Amino acid sequence: MTLPTRRLGSHGPQVSLIGLGAMGMSDLYGPADQNESIGTLQAAIDAGMSLIDTADFYGSGANELLISQAIRGRKREDVVLSVKFGSRRTPDGAFQPVPYDVSAAAVKDRLAYSLRRLGTDYVDIYRPARLNPQIPVEETVGALEEMRQAGWIRAIGLSEVGPETIRRAAATAPISDVQIEYSLLSRGPEKAILPTLRELGIGLTAYGVLSRGLLSGHWDPSRELSGADFRAHSPRFQGENLEANLRLVEALGRVAERLGATTSQIAIAWVAAQGEDIVPLVGARRRDRLAESLNASDVTLDASTLAEIEAAVPAGSAAGERYAAPLMATLDSER
Repeated sequence: MTLPTRRLGSHGPQVSLIGLGAMGMSDLYGPADQNESIGTLQAAIDAGMSLIDTADFYGSGANELLISQAIRGRKREDVVLSVKFGSRRTPDGAFQPVPYDVSAAAVKDRLAYSLRRLGTDYVDIYRPARLNPQIPVEETVGALEEMRQAGWIRAIGLSEVGPETIRRAAATAPISDVQIEYSLLSRGPEKAILPTLRELGIGLTAYGVLSRGLLSGHWDPSRELSGADFRAHSPRFQGENLEANLRLVEALGRVAERLGATTSQIAIAWVAAQGEDIVPLVGARRRDRLAESLNASDVTLDASTLAEIEAAVPAGSAAGERYAAPLMATLDSER
């Protein structure tokens, strides 16, 4: 199949309508099969899914090495690599409780390692995963612009930032897109962030479109999560919150059944339907889940169906925050 494409803002690349987030293949969602992950990445590229999102701290570099294997021998221009940096980890895999390292020096140092691990001489979109309030965004973006001018990156992105930060960054250098959680259960960007992006001609890359599996239609409420699984610590997966959220998913599933689609396909298609400047990322780790997600591109949602979905999962109806309180406090987008 050939996926439709969209451009990420006025300054970003043309990418597939749906992108692939590779984090779960190496980190935070429990064990993953490396051969299946590589097969999934290659199947995605073969299907025209050009946008692949990673970070240098996913698996402490393992995710970039995995992607390098998957794209080896393929045309570099067929893949748009989006890479985040800034988080620090310890040898046991724990995240260090220190502010994100997004200094000008870190931009250049971390990029050098990513280029080597990915086996490429440029990254299509390079972005800080979060901001450090002690480091002006102008410093971070200024260093990114130096790397763009030098040809080591093609575009500058941001992640989880609020309107004021977006404006300051855009005044420093051209910004392609902001990566932020956006789904039927996470509607926060609609209030001020999305209008700001549209005013400035900046795209939105939406992660968490299936709310880390909640909106997939495949979540088993009796599933036990290991301590290494991020969701074991997520408020939306706890007790009564989980029960309430799964009732919303059931309502969405009834809409999907009427349309002859799966719950996850409707959730992905809903995000894509919110604007031509939005590109949803899916976190498929297996080829069967990838195929299901890809078929969301064939789902058309008219006005009446969008209203039906809104009634099933109203804005603000999610039970529990999207991150635990300490992580929420690090999000510039939530201030």
